[in-house]
Amino acid sequence: MPLRDLELLMWAEACEMLDRADRLHRQFFRPSARPVQRLTWEPPIDVYETAEEFIIMMALPGVSPEDVRIALEDNRIHIQGERNLPIRTEARILRLEIPYGRFERSIELPEGDFELGTHELIQGCLLLTLRKM
Repeated sequence: MPLRDLELLMWAEACEMLDRADRLHRQFFRPSARPVQRLTWEPPIDVYETAEEFIIMMALPGVSPEDVRIALEDNRIHIQGERNLPIRTEARILRLEIPYGRFERSIELPEGDFELGTHELIQGCLLLTLRKM
């Protein structure tokens, strides 16, 4: 392979790595829309609707149930908490892609009355149901 082709291949791989890093950063480190005192990150969510309820699944790997707070106010559901590093701080970090620290997510709900249903952490995801009233 000519040197010029090798340089182009290396440059293309470097650009692809930067693009992946940027996508991860935008996915996990979006600043919260609400003004906060401390820096937060927003976990990614999936939202589903059935005739009886809304189902929200939020990716929270390594978060304990006692570290999650959920509040239903007006037409919004507020989910906040904290993900701590699971290892000792004297360890040398080789790669850190899963965000840690304080997280917060506020989700606007459609018009209507809702009641907080079940909520549990399953395989690193918070599964939350809101019953339609």
